[in-house]
Amino acid sequence: MSQYVGKTRLAYSRAWHHIDVASDPRPLGRIASQIAIALMGKHKPIFDPSTDCGDYVVATGCKDLHVTGKKMQQKKYYRHSTRPGSLKEITMERMFEKWGGGEVLRKAVRGMLPKNRLRDPRMARLKGMLRNGWTTLSWRRDTADGGVAFEGDAHPYKQNIITVQKSSPILQMPEVKTTLETLSQ
Repeated sequence: MSQYVGKTRLAYSRAWHHIDVASDPRPLGRIASQIAIALMGKHKPIFDPSTDCGDYVVATGCKDLHVTGKKMQQKKYYRHSTRPGSLKEITMERMFEKWGGGEVLRKAVRGMLPKNRLRDPRMARLKGMLRNGWTTLSWRRDTADGGVAFEGDAHPYKQNIITVQKSSPILQMPEVKTTLETLSQ
């Protein structure tokens, strides 16, 4: 028996997810992988690697982003202008000071997306705030300031968000608490 799932407009509709990095206990890589999955649409039953069916993601509170180990001092980001002798390197700690936690998160998410023609449109759906106003966190720095910093909790996308990532784990849900209490007695 065939089970054909039609590709309807409703199936491809995009949801808005909010992730509060400040209240999330997970380190940078775990948060970035969850954002990358939402941007690609891998959580949807209609996922296809060649189509762009992902959702929007709004991440706030990036000033409290944390990493494990000594990555803050030891991890380095490199860039090159294709001119001889122009290899530049910057540590994660310096990038936090210069660009903020939003740029570190953006680079981590960008590295976790597939390297194909859909990468830039997917990154355009990661929303944040430039230092001079709200915009998408595209991989190009389109402003004169060029700084990406969605460091605070406020954002103008509240009317769009339907999925909110809670800081409390599943064990804090009332139904789960009552079930665990009855099982422990």
